[in-house]
Amino acid sequence: MARTFRVLISVAVIGAVAYGAYATRDRWLGGAERLLGIQGAAAPGEQAQGERRSGQGQGSGQRQGGGRRGGLSQFSGPVPVLAADATSTDVPVYIDGVGSVKALNTVTVRAQVNGKIVEIDFDEGQDIKKGDVIARIDDAVYKAQLDQAIAKKAQDEALLAGAQRDLARYQLMVKSASGTQQQVDTQLSLVAQYTAQVQVDQATIESAQATLDYTTIKAPIDGRTGIRNVDIGNLVSSSDTTGIVTLSQIRPISVLFSVPQQQLARVNAASATGALSVQAMASDGLTVVDNGTLAVVDNQVDPTTGTVKLKANFPNDKLALWPGAFVNARLLVETLKGVIVIPTAAVQRGPNGTFVYIIREDQSVAMKPVTVRQQDDVQAVIINGVAAGDKVVTTGFARLQDGSKVQISAGTGITAPAATTPDANRQPVAGAAAQADGNAANDSQRPHRQHNGQGGGNGGHRKQNADGGNAADPAPNADGGAAASTNSTATPAPQQ
Repeated sequence: MARTFRVLISVAVIGAVAYGAYATRDRWLGGAERLLGIQGAAAPGEQAQGERRSGQGQGSGQRQGGGRRGGLSQFSGPVPVLAADATSTDVPVYIDGVGSVKALNTVTVRAQVNGKIVEIDFDEGQDIKKGDVIARIDDAVYKAQLDQAIAKKAQDEALLAGAQRDLARYQLMVKSASGTQQQVDTQLSLVAQYTAQVQVDQATIESAQATLDYTTIKAPIDGRTGIRNVDIGNLVSSSDTTGIVTLSQIRPISVLFSVPQQQLARVNAASATGALSVQAMASDGLTVVDNGTLAVVDNQVDPTTGTVKLKANFPNDKLALWPGAFVNARLLVETLKGVIVIPTAAVQRGPNGTFVYIIREDQSVAMKPVTVRQQDDVQAVIINGVAAGDKVVTTGFARLQDGSKVQISAGTGITAPAATTPDANRQPVAGAAAQADGNAANDSQRPHRQHNGQGGGNGGHRKQNADGGNAADPAPNADGGAAASTNSTATPAPQQ
C-alpha cells in the first residue's frame, strides 16, 4: 500500500514538473537560444501560443504576432528583376570554324650542288627578300669545269674555221676543173660536224655556268628564316633532306579551317556576291586577332569528318598569327539589317516553345511567345513577339508569372531588402511595412527569413534601459543576420 502511494506521488510530481516546463518553455528556450547563439524557425507550440496571445492587445500583438504575419507577407509584393531594352540593329551572321595557321609559302632551302659551306649570309629569324644571298659553297671545282668548257669551245671553233676555209678552196677547184665534187661534199660534212660540236660546247659552258651559280644559294621568296641546320665548314649535297634553313612567308599569311558540309551551300552563295570577310579570333573567343578574306573553298568534302576546308589570307602586319598555331576563324556570310535584338538571358523555354516576359507600363509582366532566328551567348535575334523599345526581364524568373508585379533593380544584381526603421516604441517594424512601400527582398533570401514568433527583430525579449532605449541584444535573426543595435539612429544590417 505504501509502495503504491509513493509511486502515485512520484508520477504526480513528474507530471507537474513537465507541465511547468511546457508552460514556461518560451522563457527558458529563448534565453538558451540567445546564450548559445542558436537561431532557427519557430516551433509549432510557439506559433500557437503567439496566436493565443494575439487577442491580448494591439501593442502586444504587434510585438509577438506581427513578426509571423510579416514573415508570411514577405512573399507578397513586387518581384525584384533585372531588365533590358529590345533594340533594332544590324547583326552579322558568322560561321565558326577551327583551323591552323599556315605560311603563305614555305621553302626548305637546300643545296643543289655538293660542296663545303664557306659563307652564311643570314641571321636566324631575319626577314629577307627574294634574291638575297643565304649561303655560299666552295666553287673552285665548278669554276674549273666552266673554264674547261670554254676552252673546248674555243678549240672546236678553231677547227670549224679551218674546215670552212678548206671548203671554200675546194669549191674554187671544182670550178676550175682542178678538183672533184667528192672533195667538196666531204668538206661540207666536216664543217657541219664542227658546227654541231661548237653548239655542244656552248651548252656545256651554260651548264657549267649554272652549276657555278648554284654555289651561291639565294632566297627564292620573301620570308623569314628559321633556325639554320648547317654551319660554316659543313659539307652539303643535293640529297640532304633537312636543308640549310626553312624560309616561310608570313606576311601575308594563310589560315586553313573547316566548316560543316551543311554550310557549304551557304558559303558558296555568299561568295558569289563578292569576297567574304574572315576574322581570326584569339583563344578567348572575343578578341579579333586579324581580319582577312576568303581565298578558296576546297573542291571536295572530307568524307571522314563531313567537313570542307577553307583557306583565308590575312595581311598579318602585326605578326599576331604564326605558322602552325591553332586559331578560331569566323566567316561572315550575311548581315541581318534592322532586326530586333534582346539579351539571350531573356529568352525562356517552356512546353509551348520560347517566350519572354515583357514589362508593361504598370510594372506588371506579360508572357509573350517569341520566334528566335539565331542566338549566341550574348544576344538573340527575335523575328516576332518583341518590338523595339520593349523592356524584357533578364534575371529573376523564379517567382514570375503572367501579370506579376515587378520592381526593376538598378544594379547588376538584385538589390538587397530595404533596412527596417524603428517605430515610436523603439522597436523594429516588421518587413511587411517596408514591402508595402515596394521594396522587395531577393528571391534567394526569402526562404531563409523565417520568424520565431517573437515579433520583428525579437522585440519581445529586449530589455529597456533607464532612458527607454533598448539594451544590446546579441541574439541573431532567423536568417543569420545580426539584430538591431541599441542605438535608435543605427540602421539594422540587411538580411543576407
